[in-house]
Amino acid sequence: MTQPTNIRRASLLDAALHAAGRDWPVIALHPGTKRPAGHPERACPRTGRCTSGHRTPEERATTDPDLIHAAWAQRPYNVGIATGPAGLLVIDLDPVKPEEPKGAPDGATSLQALCERAGQVLPDTYRVRTARGEHLYFTTPAGVRLKCSVDRLGPHIDTRAWGGYVVAPASTTPDGTYEVAHDAPVAELPHWLAALLSEPVKPAPVPVRVHDGTRAARVALDRECAVIQAATEGGPDGRNAILHKSACKVARFVAWGDIPRHVVEQAIQGAGESTGLPSAECRTTIRSALDWVIAHATPRETA
Repeated sequence: MTQPTNIRRASLLDAALHAAGRDWPVIALHPGTKRPAGHPERACPRTGRCTSGHRTPEERATTDPDLIHAAWAQRPYNVGIATGPAGLLVIDLDPVKPEEPKGAPDGATSLQALCERAGQVLPDTYRVRTARGEHLYFTTPAGVRLKCSVDRLGPHIDTRAWGGYVVAPASTTPDGTYEVAHDAPVAELPHWLAALLSEPVKPAPVPVRVHDGTRAARVALDRECAVIQAATEGGPDGRNAILHKSACKVARFVAWGDIPRHVVEQAIQGAGESTGLPSAECRTTIRSALDWVIAHATPRETA
């Protein structure tokens, strides 16, 4: 038993040092698994490398040969590569799950279809045969910081970048061994793929606040928005009628100065569009209801 364990440990140590030699920071994974070794945040002792705070596996990743030798001298750890710090984007192609319908596309098929739709061909690059699929390694374009994704490019296509890691060749899990499938230079991620994976800049959320309103106005608005969103029967005409009725109910609070008109219009517009009503139709109906009620509202004192 001792000899095979020592051989396995030496092979994994070589794999870790090889990755570090490519300037790919590595992390130790529990032997035979894909789980990072080390303590979770909830059990962090706040000592050693965590003195100033818990360090995630990505933050613990290293290319230091001394640290790597020290770690793999203890156990035959599997090897993980911290993709973000390594400047890598790895496309992970997975197989179809057993419970999925017959004919469902696996990761490789989904990626091929994506390339065909885009009219693009992927460059030749370093590939690793995983225990269940394949990893395609790419370097990230300069100035681009990509995060991990799940199915963003297509069914069974995940990506690993910042915030993630991949299992390196020579590592073994119950599903099989990770092996280099194509030892080519790592190509740069095509810009068209980088664009698909780049998170769009999200506009700052518009605060929906009742500046000088009352709690009753806010409650009424929330209640009527819920009524509108629940309207699923009666076709477009029926949903439009409910939209008009609810807008009228909230409009009196606008007339009384309890809530700004634009807040009501924005909230009810969103509720109406969520039912499938066209944006222009919602806007016309809401304005009509508000204009009439505001012009004819009963004073608060007599309401």
